Amino acid sequence: MPRPLDQDDPLDDFDRRHLGFDGITKTVYTAGCGPGVVVMTEMPGISPQVARFARWVRDAGFTVYMPSLFGRDGAVPQAEEGAAIFKRACVSAEFRALAANESSPVTQWLRALAKQAHSECGGPGVGAIGMCFTGNFALTMMLERSVLAPVLSQPTLPLKDPAGVEISPADLAAVRERLDREDLSVLAYRFEGDPYCRAERFAAYRAALGPRFVARVLPDSAANPDTAPFFRQFVAHPHSVVTAHLIDEAGQPTLQARDEILDFFRQRLVP
Repeated sequence: MPRPLDQDDPLDDFDRRHLGFDGITKTVYTAGCGPGVVVMTEMPGISPQVARFARWVRDAGFTVYMPSLFGRDGAVPQAEEGAAIFKRACVSAEFRALAANESSPVTQWLRALAKQAHSECGGPGVGAIGMCFTGNFALTMMLERSVLAPVLSQPTLPLKDPAGVEISPADLAAVRERLDREDLSVLAYRFEGDPYCRAERFAAYRAALGPRFVARVLPDSAANPDTAPFFRQFVAHPHSVVTAHLIDEAGQPTLQARDEILDFFRQRLVP
């Protein structure tokens, strides 16, 4: 049965694990079987909509690894609480929220998580999807060789440079070299009028990665207008392609984007 999206989600169908790498321990919610996929939450945390997407990945035949990176796990995004979480993340040493051409330190931990997921689940490798604040992390995670299927959903960082990319030049060059060498690609999604993930950012990715960067731009009319308080107050425009602004109805562009992502994971990860 579908879970209500307007109530806090207990996440009781996930295993709650505490995984530590390089002296840093985080809570990771896991579920399913099959090749591993790391699902990184959007701001302000693992909402019912983010958990719904993770369940779709699980039900498609994958093992989901959903790390708690910020916020209150399973909570409906409230306005004041979400704003406070956003402000703390912007000044956290784990993230490079403002400056372009830098890789967030948390991506090293995420790369270790991907490596562990591959060792536990087997198969050719793992997938990874970042959303909003974590949108670019799946790209940097490709420095871990087990990551074969990266998805960037409305990558928002750096906040102060619409044409900037949240990855160091050296890391970006290494990723491009790997994409070419292994014949891999990167899927990316945004809404046409999203002021947090603008056309300039996708143009910068395209310039750096060439045809390996596969962009999908959805019309603003495809976004669900019925969102949680945090989004109504602070993100009052189409933004979250496969979570807050997804319309769960056949034929909807956002649902088609979800299906394309699941197919991408199957093509890359299922032997």
